[in-house]
Amino acid sequence: QRLAIARLHVIGDVYDRGPGAHLIMDRLVDYHSVDVQWGNHDILWMGAAAGSQACLANVIRICLRYGNMETLENGYAISLLPLASFAMEHYADDPCQQFYPRETAEEFTTNELSLMSKMQKAIAIIQLKLEAQIIKRRPHYGMEDRLLLEKIDFEKGTICLNGVDHPLLDSHLPTVNPADPYALTEKEQNVLERLRLSFANSERLQRHVRFLYSKGSLYLVYNGNLLYHGCIAMNPDGSFASVQVDGEAFEAKVFMDRLDRLARQGYFATDPEQKQYGMDAMWYLWSGSHSPLFGKNKMATFERYFLADTATHLEEKNAYYSLRDQPETAVKILQAFGLDPQKARIVNGHVPVQVKKGESPVKAAGRLIVIDGGFSKAYQDKTGIAGYTLIHNSYGFLLASHAPFESTQKAIEEGLDIHSKTEILEANYARIRVRDTDDGRQIQAKIHPLEALLGAYRTGLIKEQ
Repeated sequence: QRLAIARLHVIGDVYDRGPGAHLIMDRLVDYHSVDVQWGNHDILWMGAAAGSQACLANVIRICLRYGNMETLENGYAISLLPLASFAMEHYADDPCQQFYPRETAEEFTTNELSLMSKMQKAIAIIQLKLEAQIIKRRPHYGMEDRLLLEKIDFEKGTICLNGVDHPLLDSHLPTVNPADPYALTEKEQNVLERLRLSFANSERLQRHVRFLYSKGSLYLVYNGNLLYHGCIAMNPDGSFASVQVDGEAFEAKVFMDRLDRLARQGYFATDPEQKQYGMDAMWYLWSGSHSPLFGKNKMATFERYFLADTATHLEEKNAYYSLRDQPETAVKILQAFGLDPQKARIVNGHVPVQVKKGESPVKAAGRLIVIDGGFSKAYQDKTGIAGYTLIHNSYGFLLASHAPFESTQKAIEEGLDIHSKTEILEANYARIRVRDTDDGRQIQAKIHPLEALLGAYRTGLIKEQ
């Protein structure tokens, strides 16, 4: 593989939908040449490792929701005992039906699943409180519509959204003070601090996150191509969506550059105020309405847990996802990043391609390629395949689609093989040489002064020492 692959690009989301994220990260850390364009799930774990309590709460809630405890407990040695003890104290007699784990990645007993549902409810309420505190702290995020606990009528067990009263599926909220719904109880604060220390002291997690910072970024321009995980936030009319911060508008590349810097600030800054600002930005990258990693108008966590009306669960995708089929959209984005749209391509991830419904991974007349085909088993029923690998070599672009692979044991017993189908997307009339790549241009930049030095020696301008 070292001979065959000069550079491996991972277009985000190593974490959260399978039990082996820590094992994948071990392999990537030791890989000879690799970079990662952060996904929204990656940035969530990075935020948790940095100390963001809101990110930490989301990480734990998602692991409990999907029964993915292998990475958290065995992979990173994160102790959930403080949360389990807290959950049993407050929800011992609560069935927590809305919080029962789904699509569990591992096998659990009935008692374990019951405990996990109580823990999930406990951390979900804590998460809603923490997120509201960030929204109030950062009004420029424009996320006041997500301040939902204050809209609950605790006597009626309802919540009013957009003028409509919705009954709550679960109104047992013993840790929420109606007079101050976003205040953490003393016991909740204690649980959070112990969990924060567990994340901070996980040597393996910190090593993996430092790798994501050293080898990763929000986007990458490489060999004339633009790589990013999610989207470039756009308005329905095709213009770039902008975010106002201190009277200055940020959009497209400038916005991505700012968020990339803040994500690093959230982990590395020593000044408490700067670090907090950066950690809040990492949470915004996870769920903000204009986040280039999230790409939706809201994260409907509350609605999915507490409301039966599925219309309230809808998370509307950014206009980018309807516009990216159009060549002019790709041209506009490539030009914003200083690339030639006649030669450059966009490589995108995040939203799995629905192959079984006839969707093509190739968009915008070939200028944009979506390589998320659902490597995670949880997505394979939806996509119909088990992921894509895009190959860029001297001959052009090739896209390999992979068939689902259940297990090594089954493959041995039934004599199965891993089948991949490769499609040529673009063939070069003239093969690409090393000199045409980014590495080649760096080599050439070193050759020029050496040639000048040799010429000066041959013409007598300098003499041998």
